[in-house]
Amino acid sequence: MAGVRSTLDFSFSLDGKIAVVTGSASGIGAAIAQAYVAKGCQVAVVDRAIDAARDVAATLGPGAAAFECDVTDKGSVAGAAEAVLTAYGRVDVLVNCAGVVVLASAEELSEQAWDITLDVNAKGTFLASQAFGRSMLQRGQGKIINMASQAASVGLEQHAAYCASKGAVLGLTRVLAIEWAGRGVTVNAISPTVVLTPLGRKAWDGPQGEAMRALIPVGRFAEPEEVAALAVFLASDGANMINGADVVVDGGFTVR
Repeated sequence: MAGVRSTLDFSFSLDGKIAVVTGSASGIGAAIAQAYVAKGCQVAVVDRAIDAARDVAATLGPGAAAFECDVTDKGSVAGAAEAVLTAYGRVDVLVNCAGVVVLASAEELSEQAWDITLDVNAKGTFLASQAFGRSMLQRGQGKIINMASQAASVGLEQHAAYCASKGAVLGLTRVLAIEWAGRGVTVNAISPTVVLTPLGRKAWDGPQGEAMRALIPVGRFAEPEEVAALAVFLASDGANMINGADVVVDGGFTVR
């Protein structure tokens, strides 16, 4: 409205914020960590693969540091949370990006594959949200961004465990959004289509990838930076009124 001045920073700066990105030694998590540092954020690169995490942190410079964590292990998550809080004093943003996918038809899917998929994708998201969320709730301020998937909203062949795990992530996101927003912590999810990380390029090369792309109205897969761009916005003050949302980055795949 004319005459009304907004204090909102439309550059969506993250200056002065402290972010934790799990699973950020590679792929989407690494792209988010890079984008956050570029926007002025201090980033804890959290991953089970500590050597790879250190390599990523080194490339990002003084704005990043690596921390080892297995998100499926409560003790490991608690230790990482303590180490990050000791190093930075607080956490403003948590991005739960650690994830795995094991493809098999439902009748052939092993119990081990089911368990590891649910442990990393669903349990890991819960444990990290709980550990870092407690410190946010104590401060009365914070943002949690959970990496879901288009697989949370539609069925995909050979994705039984993955679809189940990402559906769980969306359910958790909504519950935390209801419970915590009144105490200053908002919780949202990002649901990408296939993302062209090195692993994604390899997994979706050939006829299978061509068939999948044909189902996406924009005719292509997503780039990691496109997911990172949304993660920047959701971490910024411009997203303060967004809570409990599942924001899809799928080129229109799920609207069919």
